[in-house]
Amino acid sequence: MTSNSSATPAKHHKRKPSGGNNNEASFADDWKPGLAARVAAVKIISAVLDKKTSLDGMLDAENGNPAYRALSLPDRALVRAIVNTSLRHLPRIEAVLAMLLDGPLPQGARSLHHVFVVGVTQMLYLDIPDHSAVDLAVEQAHRDPRNKRFVKLVNAVLRRLGREKDDVLQAVSAVPVLPSWFYNRLVKIYGKDAAERMAEAQLVPSVIDVTVKSNPDHWAEKLNGIVMPNGSVRLGSFEGSVSGLDGFSDGEWWVQDFSASLPVRLMGDLRGKRVADLCAAPGGKTAQLILAGADVTALDQSGNRLKRLRENLDRLKLKAETIESNMLKFQPDVLFDAVLLDAPCSSTGTLRKHPDVCWTKDERDIAKLAALQEQMLRHAMTMVKPGGMIVFSNCSLDPSEGEEMVAKVLASEPSLQRVPTAKAQFPGLEAAINDIGDLRTTPDMFGGVDGFYAAVLRLT
Repeated sequence: MTSNSSATPAKHHKRKPSGGNNNEASFADDWKPGLAARVAAVKIISAVLDKKTSLDGMLDAENGNPAYRALSLPDRALVRAIVNTSLRHLPRIEAVLAMLLDGPLPQGARSLHHVFVVGVTQMLYLDIPDHSAVDLAVEQAHRDPRNKRFVKLVNAVLRRLGREKDDVLQAVSAVPVLPSWFYNRLVKIYGKDAAERMAEAQLVPSVIDVTVKSNPDHWAEKLNGIVMPNGSVRLGSFEGSVSGLDGFSDGEWWVQDFSASLPVRLMGDLRGKRVADLCAAPGGKTAQLILAGADVTALDQSGNRLKRLRENLDRLKLKAETIESNMLKFQPDVLFDAVLLDAPCSSTGTLRKHPDVCWTKDERDIAKLAALQEQMLRHAMTMVKPGGMIVFSNCSLDPSEGEEMVAKVLASEPSLQRVPTAKAQFPGLEAAINDIGDLRTTPDMFGGVDGFYAAVLRLT
């Protein structure tokens, strides 16, 4: 949560969120202040945990969850704070409930479980008065026919939590804050210490990094930020929206995570070269390629995403050829000097921004995406002239979507070679270059960044 104002109990709402389950109460016009926000939070948490629904879509201002869209802007901010914080701390919240309940909740009581999660989140991790969190949880249980018989249980458990808060927090402080399947996978890959650092890093909401066209020091001063080792500017605190900051409307910079800016920087001198950005939207890397002097062709299979890319380039006063196409079906008339393939992935490196990822995906998704990435990389080879460069990247922490997949392709494609990146080429970024010369960032690096992977390859 970015500010305490997001956690203030909401104003009284007369509107009933639409699209709800009729079992979930015959809500009238006598709602207590803040109840609508808690109802929406429970609905969204349920969709993430029980239906594996992506959080971004549900929190969309125009097409998101109906209960969320029915709220005022302050209440929407509160819902986002509750939901994101719940998902970041969920294993510890589950441990708290296990401590305070005499036994497991009855089968089929998932809605009650989510009411408890929302209550515990507010009491332990948000700046919301205990009495407000307890009162609204009790009210929500009372109004739901499925949960009405548990009103006394909700009241007793949450009041006990209020009395024992410090002891409870201490008791669960060692519980890893990631689902076991994902945490165990990180331990196996990176070791226990690194896995713990990554898990703790995702508890801190992400900051905003921007890539500037020129003069990072100037824009760091103008935007109350700092210059990062890669030349990005990390913004300080500000009021209002990003679009209202100096330089945005003039196209002097764009929002791009520190790690996401690195793959293009690995490509070296691109002046005068024909380069394809194969999964280009929303266009941050496309903009970098253009600024580096490349003649850029930007592909994306989504017309809506490509429209957004064009709008972003227009604001930045940059030009590229844009093509709506599935890259697997695209073949250029003239081969490119280089291609950038920032491939779809599990996005496990983006937990600071998207804490739902490790709750909506699992090992099967990682395996499917790794297979797709291999197919895409092999097709990317057909678009590059002999001697041309391919940079493969994604925001997964899993080597099966990175180092292992690339190694598999290299082993079966003698015409493709890895071009190791030397640590000395990037002063201040040495930690981001692994032992084989690929880029590998993790969320605990550089004050908090996305986990990212990139490899530079050359076609002989």
